[in-house]
Amino acid sequence: MSSLIVTLPPSMPTASTPCSTVWSDDGNTVTRHTDAPLNLLPQTPDSEVVVVVPATQLSWHRVDFPKGVLERGFFQEANAPRLRAVLDGLLEERLLDEPAQLHFAIQPQARLDAPNWVAACNRAWLHAWLAALEQTGRPVARIVPELAPPVDATPDSVSLSAIGTAEHAQLVCSGQHGVVVLPFAHNSIALVTHSADTSPVLAEPAVAALAEQYFPGRVSLQTAAQRAIAAAQSTWDLAQFDLLRTRGTRTRKQLTLLTQELLGSPRWKPARWAFVAILLANLVGLQVWAYKEQTALAGKRTAVRETLTMTFPDVRVVVDAPLQMARALADLQRQSGAAASGDLETMLGTFQTLAPELATPTAIEFIAGELRLKLVDPSVPTRAAAITRLQAQGYSAVQDGDRLVLKQQERRP
Repeated sequence: MSSLIVTLPPSMPTASTPCSTVWSDDGNTVTRHTDAPLNLLPQTPDSEVVVVVPATQLSWHRVDFPKGVLERGFFQEANAPRLRAVLDGLLEERLLDEPAQLHFAIQPQARLDAPNWVAACNRAWLHAWLAALEQTGRPVARIVPELAPPVDATPDSVSLSAIGTAEHAQLVCSGQHGVVVLPFAHNSIALVTHSADTSPVLAEPAVAALAEQYFPGRVSLQTAAQRAIAAAQSTWDLAQFDLLRTRGTRTRKQLTLLTQELLGSPRWKPARWAFVAILLANLVGLQVWAYKEQTALAGKRTAVRETLTMTFPDVRVVVDAPLQMARALADLQRQSGAAASGDLETMLGTFQTLAPELATPTAIEFIAGELRLKLVDPSVPTRAAAITRLQAQGYSAVQDGDRLVLKQQERRP
């Protein structure tokens, strides 16, 4: 996904305040790098906007949270005020400003059994920049730190970055003490030389020569744009606590942008064609399978019709072969003198066999295959059990007051 990465300046936003802006087509390489005021920033309707908070604007603190504070669900919007109150109490004595004036953010994937890093910056300054970007039609998707300390920091895990200009060079040290910005001078170098005597040094081109003097053979070039790209790829998101609601809005926008990217980006064209090919293959397969099933079903229907016409040649028109076969068989039984299942004697015999616990009927009425038996009212469970057994033998048994109505169900062989 394409990205517009904006590194915020330390001053409050105005229409003419220049911002360091990096445009990336894929989020990994620098496509264009400019310094432009807010009203001249590139329009990015289909891109992710990432804000980078400079290292000079953040302070870092390792915090041991009380047990149970960071349990699952605590970072939800409803729990944010409680966690914020806990942080205010834990950091109050470590901060130069009042906690209410600062914005806090806890490291991603916070651990329950170990100290966690907490980033702090000026709340009014951050909110002002987010509002300014929102007003210019560039809602922010993520807020990331320019440099962050390693989660599992050891005395040897120190990274150094030389930034700025030759006249105002700075040395940024990231390690177990957090991220510290020092002036590029002999005293600062002496502070970090002992703990980082073998660590590589990343330097901007303007201060590369100066860094080489103090760290010979250990300097690699990294432009400010490349550092912004690296920051945007981190797992940090400073949008926490009072920014949780706006983060949810930005997340929904990010999902929308991702959908648009998948549907319209040229680099996803092969994937889209592959998806269409798979879909068409499945549709064709379903059509072939349905045709085979329909052919097999038609064959079975033809076999049933042929069996009917061969067994009963008098049947000329076949409408419902199973039903017609059942009726023809019943007629044949009557013509031969055999009792059919819908005759009076057969139904009475079945009733006597399957419902012996019922009392002898006091009245019997038989009309057109329907047998009505007037019974002395037995217990309801006994009558219900008898009705169930009769229905299992193919008879419709319905209780109508004190009468039991039996009728042969039309069965299909």
